[in-house]
Amino acid sequence: MDTRKLIAEAIGTFILVGMGSMSILATGAIAGTPALVAIPIGFGLALVAAIAVSGHVSGGHFNPAVTLGALLDKRIDAMTAGGYVVAQVVGAIAASGVILAISNQAAVAGTRNTPGAGGDTTAFIAEVFLTAVFLAVILTVTKKAANHAIFVIPFTLLAIHVAGIPFSGASVNPARALGPALVSGDLSGIWIYLTAPFVGAVVGWLVYRVVSAED
Repeated sequence: MDTRKLIAEAIGTFILVGMGSMSILATGAIAGTPALVAIPIGFGLALVAAIAVSGHVSGGHFNPAVTLGALLDKRIDAMTAGGYVVAQVVGAIAASGVILAISNQAAVAGTRNTPGAGGDTTAFIAEVFLTAVFLAVILTVTKKAANHAIFVIPFTLLAIHVAGIPFSGASVNPARALGPALVSGDLSGIWIYLTAPFVGAVVGWLVYRVVSAED
């Protein structure tokens, strides 16, 4: 297993979760900052930065659901996939540790993914759907238009946050959800974000195979 790739995944996830979480804090720190503008832009541009820094080394997963999709499509092997997931979780926890260092545990709790007014079932369905879209886009663009991936994938994540924040907090990433939950000490609802994105990854991969994959 290439240690350099694992470090790249940890760093990329650290950038994604760290900058994204800080954009959540910004909506409370600066009066009048609209959450449905600042947070999606924060996570979208954070993913651009993460891909630019380390995507060329590891492939730029930064998300266990994306790693599952790559595994299903036989782009990586099982051992590498397992290493990626561990690295991603480490990166997410470290990012939430930085949020704790610059604020407090309550602020970290505020960066958690939580179900919206529709409750757990609505959040679960939203996470499956949004992750499926995300994976179908990622698998397609990295195969057919890789030079555009650094723009297409982050803009898709931005759109996912605009659409999904009211329903599930728009995680589509188990590592992103787990980091703040562990550091804040609040694991309520975490089962949604540790299951639904993986279901969505399978659905997204199936959509990709049916619609876009070569024979």
